[in-house]
Amino acid sequence: MVRLVHPFPSILDGLVVAAVALLAGGGPVVAVRLAASMTALQFAIGALNDIVDARADAGRVPAKPIPGGLVTAAGARLAVVLFVAIGLGLAPPIGPWMLLLGLLGLAIGFAYDLVAKGTPWSWLPFAIGIPLLPVYGWFGASGALPSFFAALVPMAVLAGAALAIANARADLDADVRVGTRSVATMLGPDRSWWADAVLMTAAIVIGVAFIGRSGWGVPSYALVGAGIAIVLAGLALGRRHDRRARTRAWEAQAVGAAIAAVGWIAAMTAFA
Repeated sequence: MVRLVHPFPSILDGLVVAAVALLAGGGPVVAVRLAASMTALQFAIGALNDIVDARADAGRVPAKPIPGGLVTAAGARLAVVLFVAIGLGLAPPIGPWMLLLGLLGLAIGFAYDLVAKGTPWSWLPFAIGIPLLPVYGWFGASGALPSFFAALVPMAVLAGAALAIANARADLDADVRVGTRSVATMLGPDRSWWADAVLMTAAIVIGVAFIGRSGWGVPSYALVGAGIAIVLAGLALGRRHDRRARTRAWEAQAVGAAIAAVGWIAAMTAFA
């Protein structure tokens, strides 16, 4: 089941939500609950993704869970239902908005699985869905959003679109072989890298514009600086022309963006 639910991005999303919840003033129990809720919702999205791709994944080495016989299609469908129930059930009972946010996250993820994946529009669910992570964590812990989210959301949209392109670049060679029209195959290896770099740089520039305001302490500078450095390392790695390097590149960008975002939010809470 671990292979079915794609643990890396799902757990990373949960950790971001937990960190934001703690910064919003939520206690450890609330933070863990929100993290588990978001992780379960992401597991549901990942399981549906494997159901949709089961036929295309036949014969892949190493074998994917469903075509490899490790998980049945019925078992995968049951996993989707269970993870949806767990994810929505763990959302803090602070009113209908949290349920709506959870359903919105599922709708975005399912739209990627069913419609956008493998098309030039695969970046759009990422661009819409990534900003939902800090919103889910902060609103779930406090019931409101601070004014600095007006800058955070555009940053997250840009970073989300960049991560979508980086993710598509990881499968660039395979997609070219089978004729899949992803955003990476549409742009090509060089232009897709530049699109990733420009979008991620734009997100960084917006964040850097706030550096130095009162409330920025050494931990915030350290987190933001380390996160940006990891993002830049991921971009540099993405210039290499092999799938393993491109996979590590998008993962590094995702981790770096998460670290920088947490540091930025930690500093901006002084203005909340």
